[in-house]
Amino acid sequence: MKIINILNNSVDMKENLLEREMLNSELNSLNSELTEELEVLLSFWSTKTIDSLNEGFIGEIDHFGNKNNFSSKGAVLNTRILWTFSCAFRVTKNPAYKVIAEKQFKYIIAHFWDTMHGGLFWELDNTGNPINTRKQAYAQGFGIYAFSEFYRATGDNESLKHAKELYHILENKFYDKNQIGYIEALKEDWSVIEDMRLSDKDLNAPKSMNTHLHILEAYTNLFRVWEDETLKQNIVNLISVFQDKIIDKKTGHFCLFFDMDWTKRSTAISFGHDIEGAWLLHESAQVIDDEVLIKDVQVSALSLVDLTLLKGLDKDGSLFYELENNHYDKDKHWWSQAEAMVGLMDAYQINSNPIYLKHLFNIWKFIKIRIIDKENGEWHWRVDENGATYTDDVKVGFWKCPYHNGRALMELIERIEKINYVG
Repeated sequence: MKIINILNNSVDMKENLLEREMLNSELNSLNSELTEELEVLLSFWSTKTIDSLNEGFIGEIDHFGNKNNFSSKGAVLNTRILWTFSCAFRVTKNPAYKVIAEKQFKYIIAHFWDTMHGGLFWELDNTGNPINTRKQAYAQGFGIYAFSEFYRATGDNESLKHAKELYHILENKFYDKNQIGYIEALKEDWSVIEDMRLSDKDLNAPKSMNTHLHILEAYTNLFRVWEDETLKQNIVNLISVFQDKIIDKKTGHFCLFFDMDWTKRSTAISFGHDIEGAWLLHESAQVIDDEVLIKDVQVSALSLVDLTLLKGLDKDGSLFYELENNHYDKDKHWWSQAEAMVGLMDAYQINSNPIYLKHLFNIWKFIKIRIIDKENGEWHWRVDENGATYTDDVKVGFWKCPYHNGRALMELIERIEKINYVG
């Protein structure tokens, strides 16, 4: 019996070794493709989107690559561009990306920063003058994310100073001391605003999953460069908000909109946000190095990923957009596919189940075939269930940026290198 067991164990070990070698080979091939695509993506943004007339970046480029030189410039697009090129310089060490990041940082401070009241304006005209001075918590969060990454990449002290200022603004102006969490928006002078919506498609609710998720990622990145104990506790509190308020105990998915007292205002399931939130929550617990919290969050992260695989995948391995009242929005958005890859890699790193990598490979295959625009550059905003593009979607716009796809590429490159190093 013992001899048979030893033989069986030997066979199992060989099979596991072969599977490991195959996965490593696939990961190495994936890494090469991701590295190549990152260079192509950053080339698009550094050569086709810079505003040579008014400085900064063009606010809108259509599906075919035509520039709208009169388009407005949004805080979200511009801070995400700063984050992307800062991170790209840190990861690749390409000095050209540092030059772009430095110019973009100066542009944001010169035009988006409110010198009277502090914080970032929501929108500028094409020449850099404020036209929508509302203060969205979401935009302040992305300012922190961008400024802290710029400091992380370059050591620019002014950038860290502005990141800290935005952090204190969120805590002093947007934090709800009675019901916890952060409200969506205020007026330029921090007075109450009635319409808090982030975009026209959103509910006018005072609190949202989306804003809390991106404040969490911003605080986490800030903690990487500023290990402040109060900031650390704020991150712990934000994770608790997700665990206790935002993750629906009945469905296991994120609820998207809430009243001030955290009464749920929506039933839609956003598959992209679920899987993006899974890895961002795990990242936050890891960065603050809280072992108990890491274990708790890993359970939630794997659950969110597994539910996404169960309900959100099409037969070709791509990710549907939303599910509400048993009705699917079957479009496939660029950002959801990108975030799914990182969420799947993170799930694999948690429990080493190769099924997550297989799903990752499938989504990357879909991205290469349907999402990457080999003719006009960048990635399509979305395709329909059959893979057809929407030619009225923009390639660059208020919400269309290099952050989701650029981040996914860089996250995966760094994670694959760590896996190979450990292996």
